[in-house]
Amino acid sequence: MSKQTKIGILFGQENTFPQAFVDRVNEKQSKFKAEFVSIDQVEQSVPTDYAVIIDRISQDVPFYKAFLKNAALTGTAVINNPFWWSADEKFFNNALAVQLGVPVPKTILLPSKERPDDTTHNSFRNLNHMNWEGIFAHIGFPAFMKPHAGGGWKSVYKVDNPEQMFNAYDETGQLVMLYQEAIDFTDYVRCYCIGGKDVLIMPYEPRNPHHLRYASELKATGDAGKKLLDTIKDYVLKLNHGLGYDFNTVEFAVRDGIPIAIDFCNPAPDADVHSVGQENFDWVVEAAANMAIERAKTAQPGKVNLTWGTFVQGSVANTTPAPEKEIPATKAAVADKAEKAPKTAPAKKEETKEANPKKAKK
Repeated sequence: MSKQTKIGILFGQENTFPQAFVDRVNEKQSKFKAEFVSIDQVEQSVPTDYAVIIDRISQDVPFYKAFLKNAALTGTAVINNPFWWSADEKFFNNALAVQLGVPVPKTILLPSKERPDDTTHNSFRNLNHMNWEGIFAHIGFPAFMKPHAGGGWKSVYKVDNPEQMFNAYDETGQLVMLYQEAIDFTDYVRCYCIGGKDVLIMPYEPRNPHHLRYASELKATGDAGKKLLDTIKDYVLKLNHGLGYDFNTVEFAVRDGIPIAIDFCNPAPDADVHSVGQENFDWVVEAAANMAIERAKTAQPGKVNLTWGTFVQGSVANTTPAPEKEIPATKAAVADKAEKAPKTAPAKKEETKEANPKKAKK
């Protein structure tokens, strides 16, 4: 008989969600005891006691990521898939969204301003000068620059002209950056997607202080509002099915009635009651508990019990990703876009071969 009879949650500094999740899972059933994950020895290819582990912290702790991959290899259903999460980044997500038919901002990938450690100029002999005139013409101003693999609004810059962009670029060090059009939005929403089926759409105002960002209401009402919510739900499911995330949030900025996906790589999204509010918090706890129990019941002992997105599945089957035409019926709960760089002052730090761009503040 399998020893994997527990449901665990691996977490860091957050306080409210982990305890509420454990309590709710244990209230709903007794077959799989829910608890905080406890680790005292990690041996290669040795199973854990957990049928399911909800991962909330491994993005910040490499030891945990290695532990979770070993657990997944030996039968634990790890949420989210640690192999995919390790490989995923925002530029790929945008590219996949285009293939799935979900609108995203126009985006350009920029090489790091400084060379990575243990590289020389010869490491970049394939990299030409960036066509800044073409990039600026394509993206326009204002624009945002942010890490291609990051989160938490770290190293994010809003720029209004080339000089500001170059100054900001000088500050980014070895970060690979996205250069993206700014969306002038009338509505903004943040959406939980749990288990690939349950969706909660929350009005959100990213320009507010952190504790007031959920204190917002949709401006779109009536039939237009209902159509907008239906479209957002459709896009949320498409993105999460494509990426294969069991627990994620997606953010949309609505421009001219069209929801544009801004950020949808949040596999350990904020779920603190003090920021999301009690009603949203209760929904997340309940949906996460239901998902964990379901996954524990359906996990096959000794097998790999991970979720893989349609992109990976299609790659294995040697098929080309295509826009989803139909989303399966679910029980989802829905709140229901030069040749060389302009000459500038010499860079203070060592650069890659691209031109020396010059620091807009956030």
